[in-house]
Amino acid sequence: MVESMEQPSANRSLLSIEELKTHFPIRHGLWGRIVGQVKAVDGVSFDIPKHKTVGLVGESGCGKTTLGRSLLRLIEPTSGRVEFDGIEVLSLRGEELRRIRRRMQVVFQDPYCSLNPRITVGGMLAEILKFHRICFKSELQSRVAEILDRVGLSPQFANRYPHEFSGGQRQRIGIARALAVNPDFIMLDEPVSALDVSIQAQILNLLMDLQEQLGLTYLFIAHDLSVVEHIADEIAVMYLGRVVEHGTKADVIRNPLHPYTQALLASIPHPDPDLRKEYEPLKGDVPSPAHPPSGCHFHPRCLRSRPECSSWNFHSITADGRHSVACILYEPV
Repeated sequence: MVESMEQPSANRSLLSIEELKTHFPIRHGLWGRIVGQVKAVDGVSFDIPKHKTVGLVGESGCGKTTLGRSLLRLIEPTSGRVEFDGIEVLSLRGEELRRIRRRMQVVFQDPYCSLNPRITVGGMLAEILKFHRICFKSELQSRVAEILDRVGLSPQFANRYPHEFSGGQRQRIGIARALAVNPDFIMLDEPVSALDVSIQAQILNLLMDLQEQLGLTYLFIAHDLSVVEHIADEIAVMYLGRVVEHGTKADVIRNPLHPYTQALLASIPHPDPDLRKEYEPLKGDVPSPAHPPSGCHFHPRCLRSRPECSSWNFHSITADGRHSVACILYEPV
């Protein structure tokens, strides 16, 4: 039986997102008159349970990174609610915001661009420790060595600069920088997409080990469902600023409900070229978020679309327990 949606894991969630919107104005003319809005994130709601990983997947340009940065206030959201461990994040200012940011960290996609090329790795980590007053000055060197060792790097690397490391090592440095302040939550923005497959596996295993050892909570952003399947406990599928499907990893991978999720699974390469795919891969281009289609945004590319999809009132439906989907095909009769 299909009924109204109930958010999974609400009673033990570390971070709760409710109707979050991040819109960017489109300006035109000499005076910068606002003529429209880019709806990068358009009413997203889901919870991230404590000590778990939620994978956020979707094509490039669907709003995943904007959502992640909005949670940390790196981009100011337009409206909505973000609650972290019972604290309303969007209302914080000044010293209160700085204290909560110590508990909420980020690992960027390209570590080389996010690392200062003029500071050694040890100097970078020491600066973080001093700014947040985590340890005494006499303990800085041993603390830096401990952080590097935790991410699989030799303490001797503390005197090296970012350009002296490989891509995988630089990503380990990015993870070390996030761990330096003892966070509870880390937003991982496509942390393995630029790495070789063998290095991807090492970084994913490192993240999983750190989560088990330190009790971390992750939001893992990626466009590859096969990578997310390896690390995530729950998966949220995002399309053009909206979450169209959310559930446990087993539910989303083994029983995908939304046609978009099915198309993403069909796009994963398989080593056997003769294996018949159960679903059709995606066709067509992603519409502009400045002028999204009416109703269900996916209906122009959907092979199962109906005439009423263009005017359907978008909302999530619980199809099976904690597995929710936003599609007219599952609307109760």
